[in-house]
Amino acid sequence: QVQLVESGGGLVQAGGSLRLSCAASGRPISLYAMGWFRQAPGKERDFVAAISWSGGGTVYAGSVKGQFTVSRDNAKNTVYLQMNSLKPEDTAVYYCAAGSRPARSPNSYDYWGQGTQVTVSS
Repeated sequence: QVQLVESGGGLVQAGGSLRLSCAASGRPISLYAMGWFRQAPGKERDFVAAISWSGGGTVYAGSVKGQFTVSRDNAKNTVYLQMNSLKPEDTAVYYCAAGSRPARSPNSYDYWGQGTQVTVSS
């Protein structure tokens, strides 16, 4: 089993930046593709970005492409989401997940963190 813990969320003004981290324990994350998802109040959980086990392949939602960057450090067992030029509509709880491939569907992931709140004020 893999345990995932997100951190780095918080309150930021529009136009600001945050870097989320997802620290894994229990198994090396090099075994997994990793994904980031977000869920705003009253909405479904949406795909944000994913990265292959090696870091050689990345996938982004159209709404964040060019704005967010996903990366990983397998030696530190950690995945990151750099978020720049944040907008109020980016406000959500952000979750990281581990799975067998860098897919857009949450159903493709087996392990989930508890989430971290990101709030962007206008």
